[in-house]
Amino acid sequence: MTAVLSAPPAAEAAEPREKRGLTPYFLLAPGMLFLLAFFAVPVVQLLAASMYDRAGSLESGYAQTFSLDNFGYAWHLYHPQILRSIVYSLLCTGICVLLGYPLAYAIALKSGRWKNLMLIAVVAPFFTSFLVRTFAWKAILADSGEFVGFLRAIHLLGPDGRLLATPFAVIAGLVYNFLPFMVLPLYASLDKLDPRLLEASADLAHGPVRTFRRVTLPLTLPGLVAGTLLTFVPATGDYVNSQLLGNTNTTMIGNVIQSRLLVVKDLPVGSALSVMLMVAILVLVLLYLRKTDSDEVV
Repeated sequence: MTAVLSAPPAAEAAEPREKRGLTPYFLLAPGMLFLLAFFAVPVVQLLAASMYDRAGSLESGYAQTFSLDNFGYAWHLYHPQILRSIVYSLLCTGICVLLGYPLAYAIALKSGRWKNLMLIAVVAPFFTSFLVRTFAWKAILADSGEFVGFLRAIHLLGPDGRLLATPFAVIAGLVYNFLPFMVLPLYASLDKLDPRLLEASADLAHGPVRTFRRVTLPLTLPGLVAGTLLTFVPATGDYVNSQLLGNTNTTMIGNVIQSRLLVVKDLPVGSALSVMLMVAILVLVLLYLRKTDSDEVV
């Protein structure tokens, strides 16, 4: 006897599929609303404020001119600080790569049972305040400190040489504070690397340098790209290290924006500088992603 199976009505079959199709949108809704309220709206307001008339004030109000004059005015006054911020952040990112990649490699592939302890050591600085860590560097690099005294004793610094209030101090502070943002993404990529691939490369008579260039680096490129972005973007807008470890000749654009918005209360110019900084970072990031062609990151 042959059993005949009847297909469910089309309407009944389509209904669960339609409900499943709406579920991702319901899950995305809270995050999208949060981004709309606390990112998109403030960015639009910042862009509008950057085109206010500079003749106004917070007390009397600003007239909306929809003019781009503020951008030219801000660039004319503060382009050295903008360029300096980009140079400092690029140096910081490069040094973090040179320091962070070997450290992440050692933790992921060579640390054995010490792996968790080394990871804790990497993230341990986050247990204290950003300001406290920067003040600690100010004490380490102080003119009367033991480190500077040691460098003077071995004649790497002159009798009146100093490290504090120099570009070296600012970049050193940036590297210290943002190094974990480089190490952790690199560690995540290296930890997923199959050691058998390295063994296979060695069996094919590839030396360590060629193995790194042909196997390790391509497979960990997403972690490298993520680490460089997580380091470069916040370092460009940082103003704490320059404020505490530098001088007037090491002022970064973050210091200028903070001063314009909170001290001088020049909303149009401060907003214009903020928009210029965001656009500069966005352009550099897009060029970098296009150059690396790392689709797994984006």
